[in-house]
Amino acid sequence: MSDDWRIESDSMGEIGVPAGRYWGAQTQRSLAHFTVGHERFVWGRPVIRALGLVKLHAALANAELGVLPAETADLIARAAREVAEGQLDDEFPLVVFQTGSGTQTNMNANEVIAARANELAGGERGGGGPVHPNDHVNRGQSSNDVFPTAMHLATVAELEERLVPALATLRDTFAAKAQEHGDVVMLGRTHLQDATPVRLGQVIGGWVAQLDQALATLMHAGEGLYDLALGGTAVGTGVNTHPRFAETVARRLAEQTGRPFRPAPDFAAALSAHDTMLNVSAALRTLAAALIKIANDVRWYASGPRSGLGELRIPENEPGSSIMPGKVNPTQAEALTQVAVHVYGNDAAVAFADSQGNFQLNVYKPLILHEVLESISLLADAMSAFDRFCAQGLEPNVPVIRRHLDDSLMLATALSPHIGYESAARVAQHAAREGLTLRAAAVALGLVDAEQFDAWVRPEEMTHPDDSGD
Repeated sequence: MSDDWRIESDSMGEIGVPAGRYWGAQTQRSLAHFTVGHERFVWGRPVIRALGLVKLHAALANAELGVLPAETADLIARAAREVAEGQLDDEFPLVVFQTGSGTQTNMNANEVIAARANELAGGERGGGGPVHPNDHVNRGQSSNDVFPTAMHLATVAELEERLVPALATLRDTFAAKAQEHGDVVMLGRTHLQDATPVRLGQVIGGWVAQLDQALATLMHAGEGLYDLALGGTAVGTGVNTHPRFAETVARRLAEQTGRPFRPAPDFAAALSAHDTMLNVSAALRTLAAALIKIANDVRWYASGPRSGLGELRIPENEPGSSIMPGKVNPTQAEALTQVAVHVYGNDAAVAFADSQGNFQLNVYKPLILHEVLESISLLADAMSAFDRFCAQGLEPNVPVIRRHLDDSLMLATALSPHIGYESAARVAQHAAREGLTLRAAAVALGLVDAEQFDAWVRPEEMTHPDDSGD
């Protein structure tokens, strides 16, 4: 074998590994046997960081409990810290579609950390000593509890560091717009037909409320992510681990991250089902549904500009057609809704995968993690872009809004308390048939005079409960 390769061995025998790499035999076998796709858990960083933190605090916990020598634990911790901080990301080449327990990815972390620890100790990179991937880095652990622990750590970090800030920013943009344009009275619509008036502040305030509800749902679903599977080892019984290992690692992770991590209340469930990840995925789908509604409202209100509703103006970011000069399209709304539809698909995959736990293990872990992280990443990016390039630039087209409002036949609703529902309906129908304004129709039918109509039909007073009877 050339100098570009070194020989590593595992329980299955020897295999060649690129000499410059930290990974070992099991990672190399996975590279050879799993060549499906190129996805690496949304470019790998969230998962690699989580694995580094798990291995770092597992080693220090084992030292604290007297299971590992302090010197060995320190070497592992130093190498694992480099993994968590991103110094060794290129050493994690494995794809999503591998063994369903994530064993190859766990061993990838064990091998890289052991190799780097040996190098820090002055030894050779790769196998040998003094640090062994299984005996030392993986002490008291199984892929079956390490990987779901990393799933939760990575998901919590991505939710709190990426998704929630993007969601909060978009929400605050809309809240400011609702305040700024709160007094603009416009035509309401139900069934895509004219309805009674609303204020633009109420319309946008509805969007704000949807985002608030989606965030509350997401935060509630995410509570279960603080429960960690580590300590369950192979089948949830904790075989080959110290009785206080789980609580010690969870405490250390909580102290470092500032998040309330704790041992899972039932390790068997934590290994064999990932209902918490499914709950998070479902909450992401709820957010996606809210975003579709909001984006579609923006598209409809901005449609035209001359032959549609044209009641909102959106930023003109780029040409909208290769053949129609001057055309501008609601591209940010389209991108956001495409992302939301993709999230629906991811959620369907997670839901099916979570249902497939057999006995003591669910073997769809990498898929579940990837789909959830992808949904978080896409939603965060899409909301940030929609906020910057669309929501912040939304403005009411007041003349068009006023024209549509004045032409509406549903203002007849304001006449009902005075002349009754049936008579008010006659006014609206007569105006529609004869092409008259509502005011002209009411006067022509002799049901009201002009002064009464002007006093009773006031669109701005139709946007809140009527207290005239008090």
